[in-house]
Amino acid sequence: MHLAFCPPARPLFAMPRYLRFLLLVSLLLAINSSLPAQAQNAPTERPKVTRILFLLDASGSMMAPWEGQPRWEVAKRLLAKMADSLNAYPNLELGLRVYGHQHPNAEQNCEDSRLEVPFAPKNAAAIKAKLKALKAQGNTPITYSLGQSAQDFPADKTSRNVLLLITDGVESCKGDPCAISLALQRKRVFLKPFVIGIGAQKEFGKALECLGQYYNAAEVKTFKTVLNDVIAQTLAKTTVAVNLTDENGRPVESNVNMTFVNNVTGQPEYNYVHYRDAQGKADVLDIDALQSYDLTINTVPPVRQANLAIKAGKANVLSYRTPQGTLALQGPNVSPNPYGTVQAVVRTQAGATAVALPFGAKQKLLAGNYEVEMLTLPRTVQRIAIRQGQTTTLTYAAPGTLNITSDLKGHGSIYQVGADDSQTWVANLPESSSKVNLAMQPGVYRLVFRTATSTGSKFTDVRNFTIRSTQTTSVAIFGR
Repeated sequence: MHLAFCPPARPLFAMPRYLRFLLLVSLLLAINSSLPAQAQNAPTERPKVTRILFLLDASGSMMAPWEGQPRWEVAKRLLAKMADSLNAYPNLELGLRVYGHQHPNAEQNCEDSRLEVPFAPKNAAAIKAKLKALKAQGNTPITYSLGQSAQDFPADKTSRNVLLLITDGVESCKGDPCAISLALQRKRVFLKPFVIGIGAQKEFGKALECLGQYYNAAEVKTFKTVLNDVIAQTLAKTTVAVNLTDENGRPVESNVNMTFVNNVTGQPEYNYVHYRDAQGKADVLDIDALQSYDLTINTVPPVRQANLAIKAGKANVLSYRTPQGTLALQGPNVSPNPYGTVQAVVRTQAGATAVALPFGAKQKLLAGNYEVEMLTLPRTVQRIAIRQGQTTTLTYAAPGTLNITSDLKGHGSIYQVGADDSQTWVANLPESSSKVNLAMQPGVYRLVFRTATSTGSKFTDVRNFTIRSTQTTSVAIFGR
């Protein structure tokens, strides 16, 4: 856009001050209108930096032969090659911590661990040079090394911190590597670690699989494959689509909140409200596969899935049956309602409370059978069935009114009377005065009352009465 600016007929300095101000504002508005419009949504999020810390075992046992070469030489060669292949990746930084390399095994040094190459982009040359200079000779302080690694990662809450432990032995310093790994994951120092046991038997992994995702590389070929697989999982994009289906398995449900909970930290990692496009397809979500999740689909009641089976670097599709219908709570057609607003408690067949609602509300529920307790006086309980795509309407009978005309202090209760003359407690009368007006459901009731001044139980007054919808029933009691 070209701006044509016509100079004023007389110099600016000769204009009144207010005219100069208006001219300046007009000029700024014209310039601003020529600039590209800025998006009103939040700025584009910068790509996260992924930091991979290689934690390498340099204990004396790494000098043991492995298919004709020391394990140490195989590990160094393949790790150097891996660093080379990662050097060109954007938003990726590598670091190298080594343990067991500064003191001979005879010293049994349990603090022999050092960050040899700090995190930096494109630092493969530094890692390769350092690997050449190191020798394996010492102890296996895995717990201490994990604890020290917490200081290696920069204080960057937006980064993805990954730890890859390569070892041929278990902890030799009486530490608890599993406990500290879990503690550091909970503090979000790093994601669930990768552990590669090299040149080892399957039993070896039982002591280390609690640290994170364990791989057994008993052969050199397997070690190379596992190393590549770990890096692929770390850097490959992982997506998840969630289908919410009806009773027939059709993905027709949507608009439900879904929470992906990190099952190590117990904290929610992702909160989404489910969406289906015009073609009925669930949208695709980017999920970090280097964490393990429990999924809560927040229907009422919720549907939960522990330990989601998410494959890293894949387009995962998960399906869950969440057929829903609607419960509509509709009060009786009386105005004014002597109860005011009545609440209802909806319970599952197992007796768990699903939701509490006021009458006049509508609520989606998973298809199934429920018990609804309506907080009338006395409380009314009904069993209902919720069907996929259907609305179930629930109401209660219009209440009547109990009017106790006597103004006496004492002790009394109201009971509901059954067809077999059994009685069920409903409410107690206030001790300060028996004179009350109570909105009650239609039915047969019994009033049992003794004044505070009476001198024996035999002076208890018992009266039966009936409550009818929208009508008032008066009852008088007498002190004796």
